[in-house]
Amino acid sequence: MEEAARIRVAVVEDQALVRSGFVALLRSDPGLEVVGEAEDGIEAIRLAQSHHPDVMLMDIRMPHLDGVAATSRIVAEAATRSTKVVILTTFDADRYVHDALRAGASGFLLKDVVADDLLAAVRIVAGGEALLSPRITRRLIEHVAAQTPHRVDTDLTSALTPRERELLVAVASGLTNAEISAEHFISMSTTKTHVSHLLDKLGARDRVQLTIIAYECGLMARSSSRP
Repeated sequence: MEEAARIRVAVVEDQALVRSGFVALLRSDPGLEVVGEAEDGIEAIRLAQSHHPDVMLMDIRMPHLDGVAATSRIVAEAATRSTKVVILTTFDADRYVHDALRAGASGFLLKDVVADDLLAAVRIVAGGEALLSPRITRRLIEHVAAQTPHRVDTDLTSALTPRERELLVAVASGLTNAEISAEHFISMSTTKTHVSHLLDKLGARDRVQLTIIAYECGLMARSSSRP
């Protein structure tokens, strides 16, 4: 039987000791391959261009170019946009979370995450799922709901069917495909097809972007107000 390809990972962190710790942890997992390291955002962009990692762990506060700006550049360029970025930081202020995800990051974790959770996070993001630290998910939601004016009915979601709107709310609520399938009594393949259609119709990169759209359009406020 053919051996599964290892997930290619890069680490971007300006503190050498912290960076080496992440690299050592990732190399301890036989399913992961560390393809490069960088110490600032400029090097991160070059690393993405030359090595095309599946997942890049990215610090936010770095010299020369910060993680938010580097993420925005990486996901915007055709040659590097397949790389999924997970933001790793000790700073959990609302604006860092919001800015990083708006820039195109596929996940956000605090640096005190335990080893097993970090390794699992790499796999989750490489598999196309969104990843948010449970400690900051609610803060992000409240920030978006409070700071972003809801769009009118001619917004992006006006093109969705009622069923698609329901499933968009489910995605934005943090449900996995398995949980959506169970809650809405549909098969996993049907759920995956619906999510794929949502991504295409809304021009979203991943489930994080779908979540942001759902909140900005006021769908979550409407769903939470129902009895």
